[in-house]
Amino acid sequence: MPKIAVVTSAFFIASLISVPMGPTSVHLLLPGIVGVLLGPAAFLSIAVGLILQCFLFQFGGITALGANALMMGVPALICAALFRVLQNGDRRRVVWSGALAGGLGTALAAIFLALFLATAGDNFFAVAKLALAAHVPVVIIETLVSAMVVSFLFRVKPELLSLPRREDAVAVKEKLEAEAKESESSS
Repeated sequence: MPKIAVVTSAFFIASLISVPMGPTSVHLLLPGIVGVLLGPAAFLSIAVGLILQCFLFQFGGITALGANALMMGVPALICAALFRVLQNGDRRRVVWSGALAGGLGTALAAIFLALFLATAGDNFFAVAKLALAAHVPVVIIETLVSAMVVSFLFRVKPELLSLPRREDAVAVKEKLEAEAKESESSS
């Protein structure tokens, strides 16, 4: 539970800092790193952070709460699953998987935002394109931040990343190789 609280507070603070860009604004979203750190609990963490922002600071608005939760929560869940599949306990692979999750989470959130805006009518199509383009620097920043966070946590507290123990990863790999050899020999 403390891990969820700490990650939720980091999401809450990071996404409060926004930069206006024409009719929209951009801010750190963090769905990728939230997904990496919390797994399935990421959606809950993001929803709680958004609710707190909405009621404490009138940020985002109550009418957009559901859309914002979906827009950031679903990519967090996708990135959590992707991170679990791609990393294998090896430091380099874990960091690259974390970086990919960080960038992809923000990119997916921006794509969802653009889709939500585009479905609102032709008047919002230009805003959707602008919002998507405005998030490109955020994707790059969050990719780098996620790589650094995952690299740091891998060195100092790897259990926060829910990594398989090295022995388990090796055992799974050997089992898969044995099954592949067995299926080859029976063919």
